[in-house]
Amino acid sequence: MAILKVDTISGIGTEGPVFEGDIEFTSQNFLTLPKGDTIQRGRGRGLFGGGLTPSGTNTIQFIQIQSSGNANDFGDLTSARDLMGSAASSVRGLFAGAGTPTFVNTIDFVTIATTSDAIDFGDLVAPNYTPGALASNIRAVFGGGSAPSDSNTNVMQFVTIATTGDTSDFGDLTVGRRHVGGLSSPTRGVYGAGANPGITDVMDFITIASTGNATDFGNMTVSRNDTAGCSNAIRGLFIGGLQPALLNTIDFITIATTGNAQEFGDLVNSVRYGAGLSNSTRGVFMPGNNATARNTIDFVIIDTTGNAQDFGDLLTGINYPSACSDSHGGLAV
Repeated sequence: MAILKVDTISGIGTEGPVFEGDIEFTSQNFLTLPKGDTIQRGRGRGLFGGGLTPSGTNTIQFIQIQSSGNANDFGDLTSARDLMGSAASSVRGLFAGAGTPTFVNTIDFVTIATTSDAIDFGDLVAPNYTPGALASNIRAVFGGGSAPSDSNTNVMQFVTIATTGDTSDFGDLTVGRRHVGGLSSPTRGVYGAGANPGITDVMDFITIASTGNATDFGNMTVSRNDTAGCSNAIRGLFIGGLQPALLNTIDFITIATTGNAQEFGDLVNSVRYGAGLSNSTRGVFMPGNNATARNTIDFVIIDTTGNAQDFGDLLTGINYPSACSDSHGGLAV
């Protein structure tokens, strides 16, 4: 049994430190806290789901985030679709909504540690594509997106990840928009950019544990839509987008501190509709809508500004993917 001494750990759906003391690593997958509670921790696995290849696909692929290399087959979504919002706890991954071949309000879930096909979780309040998605270890929040009428919504909706069921109202974004990026720390979620109908540089934030309307966070380095986000517990990254040309830029923010984004570096290729996932060290990105569907995967070290590097390859080239992981910045451990 290993023991790790820490001063404080924050998160688990609350503001501020949760505890001080020693953490006992009682097994590979669980931590025992000083008060006797346990937390299941993620295994550092990332999932890429759905997209166009060029027809719609239901394939889910996985990687081990800390080890560069090619993706492997995980299983299948309940139906082929793209333009979803995806979020996760340390145990479950969710894939919500879609825009192709039809608008849907379906939410699928998988157990990230176990390769298998997805299962029905519940429904969004209405059919929706390109919502921003973010999560703590308890709650997933889907914000914005577009309805079949092509209207842009400011609605945020949430689920408790451990409990299957339909979404409930969370509050409203400051601006209704689609093609929104999302990222989180254990307590705070940030939505970035989007279109309504023109592109925007707006970033909003919420306290994930408390329902209510979003608040202005700051502005991205340039206006864009079709961006993707990922984070560790401290720093968030937004990648790529459309402005109106494809972008290869990476922006970063300090999640706990409101303010404008700063330049981090560049992706290997310019992308829109990309997908991002992360652990506490690495941010990993896959391409989105390009002239030719790419199978390349990029990564960066989140705490170190600089350009992205090659990670490996997907099973096949994909446009309009979604992504989540069991060890992103919104998780407490």
